[in-house]
Amino acid sequence: MTIYKESKTIFILALPLIIGQVGQMLLGLVDSIMVAKLGVTELAALTLANNLFYIPFVFGMGIMTCISIRTSTAKGATNAPEARSVCRNSTYLSLIIGSVFFLIAWLGNGLIEHMNQDPIVASRSRDFFVIICASLIPGLVGIALKNHADALDRMWPAFILSMISVLINICLNWLLIYGNLGAPALGLEGAGYATLISRSIFVLIMLIWFATDTNLKEWTPFRWFLKLDIREIKSLLKLGFPAGLQTLTEIGAFVMSGIMLGWISKEALAAQQIALVCTGIAFMIPLGISIALTIRVGEKTGRKNTSNIRTTYLSGWTLTLLFSTLTAIIFLFYGDDLADQFIDDAPEVTAFATSFLIVAGVFQIVDGQQVASIGMLRGLQDTTIPAIIGLFSYWIVGIPFGYWLAFHSKVGAVGIWWGLALGLTIASILLALRLWKFNIELFSNKSVNK
Repeated sequence: MTIYKESKTIFILALPLIIGQVGQMLLGLVDSIMVAKLGVTELAALTLANNLFYIPFVFGMGIMTCISIRTSTAKGATNAPEARSVCRNSTYLSLIIGSVFFLIAWLGNGLIEHMNQDPIVASRSRDFFVIICASLIPGLVGIALKNHADALDRMWPAFILSMISVLINICLNWLLIYGNLGAPALGLEGAGYATLISRSIFVLIMLIWFATDTNLKEWTPFRWFLKLDIREIKSLLKLGFPAGLQTLTEIGAFVMSGIMLGWISKEALAAQQIALVCTGIAFMIPLGISIALTIRVGEKTGRKNTSNIRTTYLSGWTLTLLFSTLTAIIFLFYGDDLADQFIDDAPEVTAFATSFLIVAGVFQIVDGQQVASIGMLRGLQDTTIPAIIGLFSYWIVGIPFGYWLAFHSKVGAVGIWWGLALGLTIASILLALRLWKFNIELFSNKSVNK
């Protein structure tokens, strides 16, 4: 198969995933714009709480990638009983992980006021943080169910249902943030309740779809409330836990960057939210391709068909390069226009956000390449070494370098983002080398230590 044909196959697989991921990020965009109307303090409080929330959420999302790996492999091997077991036990696993993380957040939210942040911002973020962490429970369950459907090539129905939940969230934001149509005006906390309710609705409609779609009947649990299979849970965690750690190392670096920006000023912290929303939307394109690559490589390994897997590697890198180049151009030349759309009468916030987006324009290409490599490595069930690469790239190199630029040189706040750029570059190179090593070993029939 040629690179063109393989790229076309991957893109068709990735398209609903990309649109779905972008839709979810657009929700974050809407949240930011709607909360920004309440003022800089509220936007900064949203940023601080979201930064902390993303630590358990992204870790949980990373663990849930084990479902895409296992289900796509089961589908490639036409093993429906295994797919059903993966779906049922991963749902249990997501419930457990979400509940544990919520309990930790509820017990420890008072620590926010001891993180050297603006006292008013820290105080305003506490209640919102607890509410948004409650949404971890339905949020991770919904991700588990959607990952299962995506791996069964049922992306479009899952996408439509996720978009319905996004629209519900936007409507609830309008009602609960501002108190429209007689609803209570809850401000920042209203955005949290809207997220909690919409994520719960998404789980409900996904379960209804699984129960009524005849095409999914063979591949989804006949009975959901069987005894938890400890061996299956261990198998899922063996793949998912390192994947979660890898994802956490990257997103955790962005979270740490937000905390460090909060040491500078609440304007710098608010600007972080603007930059993260813009770069997050752009990142959803290579992320969607990455998920498609996990499914594609997983199916090939499930069928024991690795003869043309090198073409899949090259196609994945080529696709992400094309889209990342486009977003890089947008951030480099139109970053100031994007920043202006979020908040009025806050020139310092806009200036910070513009400088962050320029750096984002520089690292778009390496960011796209590293996430594509991660997706393909997950399809090969290689998750431990990428986690180590992430730890080294972001936390041993990127974060310390950004801290030095921001606080011990004249670069200032934007230096923190230059540290992120360096970490992403190193990760991109090392992950590509790791993937190509797998390619050599596949063709030489050597065993790979996972």
